[in-house]
Amino acid sequence: MAPLPAAARAALPTRRPRRAACVLGLLALGGLLSACQSLGYYAHVGSGQLRLMGERRPIAELLADPAIPASRRRALSELLEAREFASARLGLPRNGSYTEYVALDRPYVTWNVFAAPEFSVEPVTHCFPVAGCVAYRGYFTLDKARQEARRLQALGHQTWIGGTSAYSTLGWFDDPVLSSMMGVEQDDPVGVVFHELEHQQLYVRDDTAFNESIASFVEREGVREWRASRGLPAPDGDREARERAFVAMALALRERLAGIYARDLPVEAMRAQRERAIAGFRDAYAARRRTDWAGDARFDRWVEAPITNAKLVPMGLYDTWVPAFAAVFDACGRQWDCFHARTAALAGEPAAVRQTRLDALAPRREGAPASLEPDDGPVADESSR
Repeated sequence: MAPLPAAARAALPTRRPRRAACVLGLLALGGLLSACQSLGYYAHVGSGQLRLMGERRPIAELLADPAIPASRRRALSELLEAREFASARLGLPRNGSYTEYVALDRPYVTWNVFAAPEFSVEPVTHCFPVAGCVAYRGYFTLDKARQEARRLQALGHQTWIGGTSAYSTLGWFDDPVLSSMMGVEQDDPVGVVFHELEHQQLYVRDDTAFNESIASFVEREGVREWRASRGLPAPDGDREARERAFVAMALALRERLAGIYARDLPVEAMRAQRERAIAGFRDAYAARRRTDWAGDARFDRWVEAPITNAKLVPMGLYDTWVPAFAAVFDACGRQWDCFHARTAALAGEPAAVRQTRLDALAPRREGAPASLEPDDGPVADESSR
């Protein structure tokens, strides 16, 4: 987010909301502000960040506190081990991040507001002096996020609000472990730590898809290696395959809508075609749920809730280049030093060159279906317009 807002999914229906990621707009506080709205926004995120910093407690201290439930102490202890693994084995930054803990009074640390015009799948962006331009705006309260969504709707945009479990300050502060990261499965907070540390490792201004895709890959591969190091089985391959297939379906819908919007059609005809495309997506999903996805209801709420252009924005941010980064990792003999060096070189290329090279590495999105025909997590979700 800016606050990131993916995470995410960024995440986003392919991940539970606590695994979405973000980049805090607080980084822009050093810029000159003139609009009252901007001043109000920075005051909001600044106070939210300062409040979190004031509530941090060292995890090592909590481990000795008998008032902390034993299950939470075990989870925090494992997170400290994972934090060391991230630097020693994955080559991620070694600093004070994720060595402290904050207990929140809410299920998410922030809520991200995505917006897109009615006839475009390209996001409304927000630009900051340090973080660059990002495709969302993050808030520490749901009420503030809803206010922003209403403002954008008044301008004619479609919006979507998603709750997030963590965000990165890109190394400007030592980011803490948050209670919103502590899921039922220990892989959830471990993956979030890996994801957010990659944002500290490498961040490209004005390229959210690059930043979130590489962090998503590092999260996925890092968790795989973490589990192997502890003698645990690899993550459920079938579950991951279903996630990839669902993302591919959503991206196919996004591309289909982009094609509709590119045509010279009357407004009502364009709206009718959009509704048919969305209905076709839902039919295709229902067919998959009846057959090979029976019993897996992770994406039901996302599909059943209103689907807007804005709701599809994160799908193109968190997953677009994951296969390309997997190809880089394989070409490096699965060595992290080589991976970090090559991705840093990619990050230094002009945007057009970088995209061309990523396209060459993964010219067809992983698992992308040729169409939305049937045989080809829940996220905190508020869609509107």
